[in-house]
Amino acid sequence: MSQALTLTGNVTEQQLGMRLDQALASLFQDYSRTRIKDWILGDLVKIDGEIVSRPREKVYTGQVLEINTILKDEVVFEAQNIKLDIIYEDDDILVINKSAGLVVHPGAGNPDGTLLNALLYHYPDIIKVPRAGIIHRLDKDTTGLMVVAKTVPAQTHLVATLQSHEITREYDAIAIGSFTAGGRIEAAIGRDKVNRIKMAVTTVGGKHAVTHYRLAEKYRAHTRLRLRLETGRTHQIRLHMSHLGHALIGDPVYGGRPRPPKGASETVKKTLRDFKRQALHACMLSLKHPITSEVMKWHAPTPDDMADLALVLREDTIFYEK
Repeated sequence: MSQALTLTGNVTEQQLGMRLDQALASLFQDYSRTRIKDWILGDLVKIDGEIVSRPREKVYTGQVLEINTILKDEVVFEAQNIKLDIIYEDDDILVINKSAGLVVHPGAGNPDGTLLNALLYHYPDIIKVPRAGIIHRLDKDTTGLMVVAKTVPAQTHLVATLQSHEITREYDAIAIGSFTAGGRIEAAIGRDKVNRIKMAVTTVGGKHAVTHYRLAEKYRAHTRLRLRLETGRTHQIRLHMSHLGHALIGDPVYGGRPRPPKGASETVKKTLRDFKRQALHACMLSLKHPITSEVMKWHAPTPDDMADLALVLREDTIFYEK
C-alpha cells in the first residue's frame, strides 16, 4: 500500500547550524536517519522551496524544511473502537487522560489494542499525521495526560516545542523510603546492556536526562512526590527514582517491591502487595497551543488506585503519630 507523505517544519534555534539530515531527524522522529538521508539524496527535500540534495547542508533558524515522498509497504494499523477519556479537543489537538494498561503504540507483544488503534477509529483523518499524532508516550501502566496532534502542522510544532522543553509535564508518584527535601536528578539514560527491555543510568553513550522533584506528603516509610521532566527519556522517572534508592511503589521493573513499615496492619500490607503497577500519574500538562500560541494547562485527577494507596498510607502514618 502506497501513501503520499508531505512533512513541513521550521528550523528552531536549537537546530541552528545542524546538518540538514540531523535537523530533519530531530523534527520528524518517526523516520530513521537512513530513510531521511535517502530522501535528501533522492531530491525529495526542500529548504525554503528549493530542492537540496546534500545531507551535510547547514540549516538556519526560521528556514522551512519540506519533505515530499511516497511511503511504500508501510504497516497498516487497524482502527479499533477503544474508549478514550478526552480532557480537551479542538481542530488541532487532543488531550487524553490515559488509563492504566493502555499501551500507547503497537509494538512487540502489543500488535493492537493500543492508543494508536483507538485514535484511528475515533479520528480517521489522523492517519495522515505521523504516528497518528502521538507526540510523546506514557508507559503502559502509567496513567495521565498526553497531547495528540490532529494535523501535520500541529504535530510538527509540538514535536519542536517538546524538543526545546517548552511543554511542561508534572507527575504524581509514591516512592519507597523517606525524603528530607526535594531535589534535581541529572543522570544519563541508555539501554541496559544485559536486559534490553530495561533502561539504565549510564556514564557512556546515554542520553542526557534531568528530573526535578519536590515533596508532596510524607508517610512512615514512603513519600508522595511531585515531579517535573526537563527531558523525556524512556522510563525516566521510574529509573531516576530507583537510581536514588527510592523506587516507585509497585514498579515491576525497577524494584518497587512491597516494603511495609514496621508494625504495619494487614490492610497496609495487603494494599502494598496488591498494587501491581508503578505508582505514577501524569497529573499536569501545560503548553502553548501549536496554532494559536495560547498558553493552556490541564489537570487530571488522581486515579482511584493511587488515591486509595495514599489514603491507606496516610491513615497508617496518623495512627502511629498519635
